[in-house]
Amino acid sequence: MNWAQTFRTAFSAIVGHRLRSILTVLGILIGIASVALSVGLAQGTASEVQKQITSLGTNVLTISAGSASSGGVRGGAGSARTLTTGDATALTDRDVAPDIAAVAPVMQSSSVLSEGSANWTTTVIGTTDKWTDVRARTLEAGRFLTPDDVTQASPVIVLGPDTAAELFGNANRALNQTVTIGSDQYTVVGILAPTGSSGMGQSNDDTAVMPWTTMSARISGGATSVSSILVSATSSSTMNLAYQEANATLLARHRLAADAADFTIQSQEALTSAMGSITNTLTMLLGGLAGISLLVGGIGVMNIMLVSVSERVREIGLRKALGAPASTIRAQFLCEAALLALVGGALGMGVAYLGAWLIPSIAAKFTTTSVTMIMRPTVSALALAVSAAVGMVAGVYPASRAARLAPIDALRAE
Repeated sequence: MNWAQTFRTAFSAIVGHRLRSILTVLGILIGIASVALSVGLAQGTASEVQKQITSLGTNVLTISAGSASSGGVRGGAGSARTLTTGDATALTDRDVAPDIAAVAPVMQSSSVLSEGSANWTTTVIGTTDKWTDVRARTLEAGRFLTPDDVTQASPVIVLGPDTAAELFGNANRALNQTVTIGSDQYTVVGILAPTGSSGMGQSNDDTAVMPWTTMSARISGGATSVSSILVSATSSSTMNLAYQEANATLLARHRLAADAADFTIQSQEALTSAMGSITNTLTMLLGGLAGISLLVGGIGVMNIMLVSVSERVREIGLRKALGAPASTIRAQFLCEAALLALVGGALGMGVAYLGAWLIPSIAAKFTTTSVTMIMRPTVSALALAVSAAVGMVAGVYPASRAARLAPIDALRAE
């Protein structure tokens, strides 16, 4: 019996027991779809995290303040007031830090912005005109902050597109209008271009930016402390030099030893590496959990094949009595198991692709969480290969059992 005949025989056996075959295929379908969707979700999350890190700017170092302690309770990083605008100014000295291209101090506060009857709570950032250079942000309309705005503590503000849309209904209407924070009014001089990425619980497009001097005088009570300082290196090749220069400058200003630093410096590479480790762990966890359902599907295939062997003992005995070798009997049952698994795998991938298309749309409609799923062809091919392997492995024992049956015993079976 050649492989074409083996395939036809296996196919006929599957079609002859439709309900049983459908239930078997369903187990594999659920397993493969679960694995593919889990991996797609993890890869989509990794992609969004990468976009979020990239949106921080190019060749960027983030210097964060240390952690505060009160009553024995220690706050998180950035809760202490260990960085100031003076530190940021010191880092702009090219004699001290020649490999630092731009510096932007960042004050940050959550404030309520209002315009007429509309109001919106967003993150207000106090910084300088270099913020767009460091963050690699562009403007949709108007202008950004100028050095004069910072020097004169001008009551001007630049809105993110989402913030402007919430306050004015349409972001394009916000330019040259005024918004109120507390009892002070600010003129909207610019609208940031959307970045199209969000993550870590905060959208890059939902923000408001003003001169740090204005924020200090009107919102922060004259404080000059900042939560972080953004530093961009002159190029990717000078990132390490910029790191060392920033670290040495701040240690000298704070009069601290290297092991007692009251600040931390993170590079994009460190963030990418850390988040990559997290997403890889997430992928393994989700894939492992989904793999359990695939294992259950494989056990289902094995169970069905054992039932099939038991039901077809006389058929097996007749074939062997007519001269069919054990390898032919084994190949027939392995082919049946592989066909069931492959059909289940193909349908499972179809369900996975449908889910990858529907789930983000449903999440966007009913929640505020952005869900991204990435289905890669290599993963799809691997999933199909795994489903076939599951079928083959699950069919080995039933096929071997069928091949070992003695013809006379099989023909006597009732």
